[in-house]
Amino acid sequence: MKVELEVRGLHCDGCARSVERAVKRLDGVLDARADHRAGQLTIQLVPGRGDDTAVRRRVEDAGFEVVG
Repeated sequence: MKVELEVRGLHCDGCARSVERAVKRLDGVLDARADHRAGQLTIQLVPGRGDDTAVRRRVEDAGFEVVG
């Protein structure tokens, strides 16, 4: 399952890598790609195991803001 989130605070490649690492550690996340230019995070979740609420929380814990 693919989830796309708008994320504020992604100012550089380092920010993008930071949020990717944080999200990839969650159970049920197959892949995470952040684009700091677009302010977007794309996540591939295992259907039935991935939790987009946990992803949002993890992004915010890493110091970024999920919009919407």
